[in-house]
Amino acid sequence: MRLPGRADVTSAIGRLAYRRRSHRIQRMAGKASAENAVKIDKGVETGTPLADAPVPEDEHAVEPFVADPQVAAFFDVDNTLIQGASIILLARGLAKHKFFTAKDIMGLAWSQAKFRISGEENADDVASGRDKALAFVEGRTVAELTALSEEVVDTSMLDRVWPGTRALVQMHLDAGQQVWLVTATPVMLARVIATRLGLSGALGTVTEEKDGVYTGRLVGDILHGPGKAHAIATLAENEGFDLSKCYAYSDSFNDMPMLTMVGHPVAINPDSRLRKYASENGWNVKDFRTVRQAAKKAVPGVLAVGGIAGAGAAMRSKYSSRPGGA
Repeated sequence: MRLPGRADVTSAIGRLAYRRRSHRIQRMAGKASAENAVKIDKGVETGTPLADAPVPEDEHAVEPFVADPQVAAFFDVDNTLIQGASIILLARGLAKHKFFTAKDIMGLAWSQAKFRISGEENADDVASGRDKALAFVEGRTVAELTALSEEVVDTSMLDRVWPGTRALVQMHLDAGQQVWLVTATPVMLARVIATRLGLSGALGTVTEEKDGVYTGRLVGDILHGPGKAHAIATLAENEGFDLSKCYAYSDSFNDMPMLTMVGHPVAINPDSRLRKYASENGWNVKDFRTVRQAAKKAVPGVLAVGGIAGAGAAMRSKYSSRPGGA
């Protein structure tokens, strides 16, 4: 039997320290997200007819939800509400405005793909992704990024909404229940998605701003895992939700903190770990993907990389059209 060496002990201590630090920072991220929660006023102009569009029939139909002011539904975004990764779609849109280079997007896509396929975050990837995200917003105005987010959502995201998930969202809304997005994507982008779909509000990653200009610093960290649970708990207290009656929807095992804190967790387009856990614990499982083979692990990464390939092609086409090419 091999005894652990110094490198093994050092590595284990490092992982433990990272997890403790991550949970502490995620509490900060969750608190910041709740404090900056975007609540959409009823009757606000959506800017698109999607919120009023007919909702497709859900092949996985369930009994209609019952009206109850203590009940809310919390939806993850990536691969739960929309097909693909919202941060990748945002990066592609920003590349058109020279916020990013094709190389930057490829790096972001690779980190996203590894995270989605393995279900495990890498400290270096998280730090690198955070730094790149902050680099593109630093010095930019809130108005500028909001306008770009609206453009990206309207041109690249709304047509990626899963019809089945859209039907579930509408069933909650028709019952008079609040529906909230809970996502790692920037709250400025989550706000636009929630507004376009006629939802109640959004919880997302908060970027610090001063006098209408982004400083290049996050408030806490990127919102995910335990951070989502902290944000929801605070929101529930403020809004009077009874979490034992609430619903949570996600495709990822990484959202277990959010899923396990409500009375009605639902796995949508689940990864392999979440599918297994959901099946073993009697959770409702819905899969709206049209391509099933090996989709349990491969689809999220393929979608992300596929989106980036398109962005890279667009960038190459753009530069090759210049005199002398690039």
